[in-house]
Amino acid sequence: MPFDWKPIIYRGVESEELDYKAAQNWNNLNRAGKARFARHCMAIANTKGGYIVVGVGEDKSGRPCIYTGVNDRQCKSFDPTDVGNVINRFSDPAIDFDIERPVVDDKRYVVFVIRRFSEIPHVCSYSCNSELQQGVFYIRTADASSRPAYKASEIHGIVQRALRNQRELLGRMLRGILYEGRKTLAPEAKSEFIEQISHSFKIFDKRKKEFKLDRGTVWEISVFPSEFIVDKCSLSEIRKAVENSVSTTLESSFVFLEESEESFFTNVAFRTFSKERRQYWQAFSSGLFHYITVVEKDKNSLKYDDIVKMVSSAVHFLGQYYYELGYTDELFGLKFKVSSVEGVRLTGIGGKAGESSHVCRIPEIEVKIQRTAADLMSGNAGHSARIIREICERFNFPQGKHVQLENMITDFLEKRNI
Repeated sequence: MPFDWKPIIYRGVESEELDYKAAQNWNNLNRAGKARFARHCMAIANTKGGYIVVGVGEDKSGRPCIYTGVNDRQCKSFDPTDVGNVINRFSDPAIDFDIERPVVDDKRYVVFVIRRFSEIPHVCSYSCNSELQQGVFYIRTADASSRPAYKASEIHGIVQRALRNQRELLGRMLRGILYEGRKTLAPEAKSEFIEQISHSFKIFDKRKKEFKLDRGTVWEISVFPSEFIVDKCSLSEIRKAVENSVSTTLESSFVFLEESEESFFTNVAFRTFSKERRQYWQAFSSGLFHYITVVEKDKNSLKYDDIVKMVSSAVHFLGQYYYELGYTDELFGLKFKVSSVEGVRLTGIGGKAGESSHVCRIPEIEVKIQRTAADLMSGNAGHSARIIREICERFNFPQGKHVQLENMITDFLEKRNI
């Protein structure tokens, strides 16, 4: 699946997830210079994961906005095997990262794609001058520095992330054993959530003309907790959970936070209504999440890649969002509904453009799954693939014909959620 590197290359601000380096040749770096890369890689992997972009210099004020790219010799010097051997000599356990070489606006860049630690955090195994200290956990801070974790809260954060990773691993082992037989929604809660959904639809109905529904397929996603508690979460907790969940991606295909006049609190929800993005959603204090958007049609066809991006981004966000709210092991019902699809063709399968014999013959598609937040996070690719297969099946595309779908989803998410 093609990936747009521009938001990463041109972001122009270093952060916990992003670091810029001027154009350079890896082979010309001394031991301290290479150790500096190792420090940044360990720090980013111990925090959220992220990127190191080589080929962006700083202006006089220190802003990374001089986009020189790298020349051929510099690019070839960043051999993944050589770089990986050097960096992981300083880290225990080894850091999981790739090196990409994207071309953006006719300039080549080198990008380290660094994944957050999967089970235990990375500790520095060897000292090197003033760059690295043996036995230290390096972290990435909000001011874009890569330094040792020395505050109690920072050490606690690393331990908590490690424990969460262990819980997610356990969740993968127990998936299907503990949750498949449970009911999603208590009967007494169903009518309450239906009432909130109905009210949400009335609000959308007043402004739906702004969405130009005739130009695309309408996607509606609803998520229901297993019980209805009208004030389960405060609105401030809701907003913080949304912001933290959005921050796990450098580029989102699902939820966006808009300016204050478009993202605001109501009495019972945090709401966004964006005419520009043709996106409307509400995160309710009861735990309900209701989302509507329009995915553009091209000559009465829907692109396969657009379905993959929408579903995988949604599953990733929702797992993170409900985990942030502390639901963790509570079972949720997720409903994906796609309307205005009768006679629409599915195109771009396996990278092939043009006409397709796979056509939807029904006016709307509806797919439901039941999962916990921890399960969504730990099994994102598998759950997303299941939903995508079921949606595409309604276009009369056989489930067995998907080519490396889970790998495609993983690749897409890793470049957004490291």
